[in-house]
Amino acid sequence: MRRIAVDMDEVITDALSKHVRLYNEHFNKQVIIDEHLVGLSLREFAEEHERLKVREFVDDEMFFAEMDVLPGALETLEALSHENELFITTAAMEVPYSFRAKYEWLLKHTPFIDPMNFVFCGDKSIVQADYLIDDNVRHFKRFKGTGLLFDAPHNRYVDYNPRMIGWSDVAKFFGVSVKEKVVCS
Repeated sequence: MRRIAVDMDEVITDALSKHVRLYNEHFNKQVIIDEHLVGLSLREFAEEHERLKVREFVDDEMFFAEMDVLPGALETLEALSHENELFITTAAMEVPYSFRAKYEWLLKHTPFIDPMNFVFCGDKSIVQADYLIDDNVRHFKRFKGTGLLFDAPHNRYVDYNPRMIGWSDVAKFFGVSVKEKVVCS
């Protein structure tokens, strides 16, 4: 049985879209993710006088409460959970107010993962897993297993393989078939 650790923000959840929406509303801007943020975080993109507010958005404990799911994430995770041991590993120490909201979000959206497998950490090298799916290569530096870079606007210029371009690549990499979600109108 493989042990797979999976990051939460920008891998399972679409934190960036929410962050950009709040930024645009607050500063009356029109930042477009795939146009303005390729190779940059929102904090790097923001003007110096805006950076404190950009940080305050995520320091609000409710920021993480209602997060959209990236397409295919939950379906693929559920398929992986049948023959693998999954751990959600989020660097929550960077945003301490996020613990409760992230925990409750995970309970609601990932009932197929044991809550004892939710890991709130700082340095992800502490996680003993075969694979780590993450959008930030810094988490792979001391990680003992294989890092799988999950593609995100901020890491587009990072030269790293293997790179997962969405959850269909993750499913292919691990050889699982995913049931498509049927949307009724």
